[in-house]
Amino acid sequence: MTILIILPNWLGDAVMATPAIEALCIAYPNAKLTLVGSYVSIETLKHHPQCIRSYVDETKKSGNRFLNTYRFAKELGVHDMAITFRNQLHSSLLLFFSGTAVTAGRKSWHSAALLTHSIRPSHPSHLVEQYRDITQALSEQPLTIGKLQIHIPAHHYERPTLGINPGATYGSAKRWYPEKFAQVAHAFSSAYDIVIFGGPGEVEMANDIESQLKGITVSNMAGKTSLEELCARIGGLDIFITNDSGPMHVAAAYQVPTVAIFGPTRHLETSQWMNEKSRIVRHDMECAPCMKRECPLGHHECMTSITSNEVIEAVRSLI
Repeated sequence: MTILIILPNWLGDAVMATPAIEALCIAYPNAKLTLVGSYVSIETLKHHPQCIRSYVDETKKSGNRFLNTYRFAKELGVHDMAITFRNQLHSSLLLFFSGTAVTAGRKSWHSAALLTHSIRPSHPSHLVEQYRDITQALSEQPLTIGKLQIHIPAHHYERPTLGINPGATYGSAKRWYPEKFAQVAHAFSSAYDIVIFGGPGEVEMANDIESQLKGITVSNMAGKTSLEELCARIGGLDIFITNDSGPMHVAAAYQVPTVAIFGPTRHLETSQWMNEKSRIVRHDMECAPCMKRECPLGHHECMTSITSNEVIEAVRSLI
């Protein structure tokens, strides 16, 4: 049994697809997986023990994307079945051009035209459950979804360690403030080593936090880790404080006690999945969730109104 899987582009979404992938592997224990995705999704999920091939999708880099998609599909070849977790024309085309007989994707005009199963997930529901609904089309037996899974061993820290993740790739509206993260880190610095995480575009923010923690030993990892190292180091933490972001879902995969700060996004749809030691700090607002990259009203009150004391108390409830 060979299964072609088109992963979501974003780190968090890719991790939220893992329960559906694991359920599919339980239904087909001898399945050999081919994974296609963005660089971040492939680097995170290519370690799956049933993954035999993985490809970064570069069809939009240069030239005609339709032609590139056709050529890429022929390189991938025919599989027994295929699924795309992206709601995108070129992903549907990729499965269609591959010649695979059984294909599934989220309901859309292009999936209805190009795939054998065009699925409308139940709503409202968590994104993990939506991915399961799409995947169910590939199995006659009911798929039971469990926890998030990342097959990268967790890093071992010598001392109790608290991690903070001040960034969020989607946009500034999802980001709480560096000075408030610093206040929270300072409150627990006597009991925990402090590690700051962030991507290459979040180094300045991480440096800002580090500068406010003078006299405290801080490990600033922003812009210094590979995806594999990021997952491993988050996985070894004793507690994690983060915005709604990809690293938040990485922490859930390792069952790290986590305080997640939510502002403009749908917490019921993208909160940590099946992490018992998870706390959400958010305020009900008339304008939220707006799902915008930047605050359309200019006040960002969904985040400015959240105090460092609220987050500190949420951390204390976990430790």
